[in-house]
Amino acid sequence: MKPDTSRWRDPQAYAFVKGAAADAIAWEFLRRNPQYQQDYAASRSTKAIRALRKRWGLQFRCQA
Repeated sequence: MKPDTSRWRDPQAYAFVKGAAADAIAWEFLRRNPQYQQDYAASRSTKAIRALRKRWGLQFRCQA
């Protein structure tokens, strides 16, 4: 899923960054990366998810 970039020049769209933790800001950069988007879209199997985690240095919360 591609992020909505229609408001990228709108300061209000990024007001959350002022109080955001480093991991939240890192996520905002990562989720906009076209290569990450491709890798994520292709990660349908457990093996592919492991490769995604290793390549991008990620940990995912449990899907309960």
